[in-house]
Amino acid sequence: MAGQATVKCPNCGRRNRLRPAAEGVPRCAVCGTLLPWIVEADSESFDAEITASVPVLIDFWAPWCGPCRMVSPVVERLAAAEAGRMKVVKLDIDRAPEIAARYDVQGIPVLLLIRDGGEVDRLVGAAPEGQLRRWLEPHLPTTESAASG
Repeated sequence: MAGQATVKCPNCGRRNRLRPAAEGVPRCAVCGTLLPWIVEADSESFDAEITASVPVLIDFWAPWCGPCRMVSPVVERLAAAEAGRMKVVKLDIDRAPEIAARYDVQGIPVLLLIRDGGEVDRLVGAAPEGQLRRWLEPHLPTTESAASG
């Protein structure tokens, strides 16, 4: 699961491999379109995955959690809509309980926003898409500054 994700370009359909990267944002290797940056992390890859030049939204979830399954598609839509402005790291707390404990995750779903290595904000529970957008927007870089990354 860790180390490398594959994302389909929304413009040309090309599949692109994404590796952890502290600088820049992913672009399609064929057409240069900004790609949604969504990765799954585990205990070994987590610290590398949360190091990025854009804000990182960590989705703490578990497969048995019904509200988590409701939040996941919303987070994926936001990642696609905000390509180049954010990264999403999905962490299954059952496979990495020590990381959930590090961030004091008491219940799920929890969305945690990190910027420059530090926690900026968190949202607990299954929020509707509009609320999630309003919560996230003030923390994202402008489109112009993100596109230059």
